[in-house]
Amino acid sequence: MVVAGLFFVDVAFAAQPVATAAAPVAPGSVGGQLAQLVLGLLVVVGLIFFLAWLLRRVQQAAPRGDQVIEIIGTRALGPRDRLLLVKVGNEQILLGHSPGTIEALHVLREPVEVPSGARQATPEFAQRLMELLGKDQKDKT
Repeated sequence: MVVAGLFFVDVAFAAQPVATAAAPVAPGSVGGQLAQLVLGLLVVVGLIFFLAWLLRRVQQAAPRGDQVIEIIGTRALGPRDRLLLVKVGNEQILLGHSPGTIEALHVLREPVEVPSGARQATPEFAQRLMELLGKDQKDKT
């Protein structure tokens, strides 16, 4: 019987008209909304920068062994085609690279000896730019 009485009271309150929920907007409220929008934007941008920083830290903390695959040298054959000499473990492989394909052309039985003073493989544009500027790659190290 008490439960039925409580149910009746609940229905009685639900039947009453609700006061106007939409109060008139005060003139100072627009500034508050703008401040809230800017604050929310700053929080989101700050979160993005924090996650980027965290991702870099996690990637640096991951144990990295010596690189297994190493590019020993490259030679441009045309504007978009090139040859690559790649060292994988103890083997050297000559690869042909063109847009959309990479093919193993030859596996060298005897590795090519690379002089210790030889330049590291750099992109062709960067290498030519350094030559034009008169700077040698060895000056950087």
